[in-house]
Amino acid sequence: MNKLGTIIGFTFKNKARTKSFLITTLILALLITIGMNVPYIIKLIKGDDASKAEQIGILYGSQPVIAAELEKYAAQSGNKDYTFVKYEGTAPDQAKKDLEDGKIEGYLSFDGGEGAFPAVTFTGGEDGMGQGINSFLMPALQTVKTTVIAKDALTAEQIAALNEPVKLDTVRINAEGKTEAGGDTHREDMQKAMNYVVVYVLLILFFTSNMMTGNMIAAEVTSEKSSRIMEILITSVSPLAQMFGKVIGIFLVGIVQIAVFGVVVGANLMLPHNQDILQGYSLSISDINLPVLLYGLVFYILGYFLYAVLYAAIGSIVSRTEDLGQAVMPITMLGLASFYIGLFSITASGSMLIKVTSFIPFTAPTAMLVRIGMGTVPTWQILISLVLLLVSILFFGWLSAKIYRTGVLMYGKRPSIKELRKAMKAYKI
Repeated sequence: MNKLGTIIGFTFKNKARTKSFLITTLILALLITIGMNVPYIIKLIKGDDASKAEQIGILYGSQPVIAAELEKYAAQSGNKDYTFVKYEGTAPDQAKKDLEDGKIEGYLSFDGGEGAFPAVTFTGGEDGMGQGINSFLMPALQTVKTTVIAKDALTAEQIAALNEPVKLDTVRINAEGKTEAGGDTHREDMQKAMNYVVVYVLLILFFTSNMMTGNMIAAEVTSEKSSRIMEILITSVSPLAQMFGKVIGIFLVGIVQIAVFGVVVGANLMLPHNQDILQGYSLSISDINLPVLLYGLVFYILGYFLYAVLYAAIGSIVSRTEDLGQAVMPITMLGLASFYIGLFSITASGSMLIKVTSFIPFTAPTAMLVRIGMGTVPTWQILISLVLLLVSILFFGWLSAKIYRTGVLMYGKRPSIKELRKAMKAYKI
């Protein structure tokens, strides 16, 4: 155990101090920071104009009441992205000129309206009406329509009650068949949105970290073997202690890197301009589901060890670092399959594909994470998935140990499966 601890410490210090690790971590942290602050950076580049609300013209003509109600709605809605500007009469000459000069994003005109709400036309530039303008105008016009039509028949309080969104309570049946109160639908939607973000980030983190650390393990073993250092190491430390020491040491390196990225993400989320963006989408850090994070950590650790022992075994049978890429390709393809199954199933967490793959050890870390984060999974299914993953780690760990024990001293061309089997029979583990 003392030798195992020494190898773990040596591997961790050796890898954590390398320039490649430090530079990669720094670059990724910088990219995360830039990516999370792109809107703010664009706003700084554009200057003060970026903070000004985009203007939408109103050719109110014979509809001054509608124009006044639209301005009132814009003021009361608290939306700082769009505002209205009125143009007298019905002739669009000045509005067209302002549109061409970029002073307004477009203008509204009305047709008819005697005894009913008039037909509304939006005239925009070459890009037409963007999604943001559409999302702002539709509820604005609907609210104004209700106010204009019902103003003579209803009081102001009744009109306000009519425009207030309907509160919808829900009741759901869980995976065990029990009825539960659905709670606040809006709150649940916000939590689901935050779960989506968390699961998406964890999937990317699992894939990138798993591939980086896995290749790091294989490259470490192959380089020691190709430089013949392995022949010296094996006289003082058993191959098993070497393999598991490298696996655990590089695992700690990966954990440190993830912790750095977590601190970077947390620090960026706490910046005032990012807090405003989250509040604009009605999202909050408090909406993060703690069980999803905990399950994500558990499946990440187990998934790492499953792939890591395989990478170590592959690295031990390769004599030249030039051949390593081709040798680890099957493991890389398994990792890619696991990542894409999880990624493309985020919006279909109840599909048969995601249910089946959540019990396959190589895909369970991502598939089960998606099911937990985006839906409801019975506890017994989570436990079965974890047990299968643990059994697979033990089996492939034992198999990889036998391959490693014989492979580290086999030079020349990569041994075939038949040659490995013959060599492995000579050693009992």
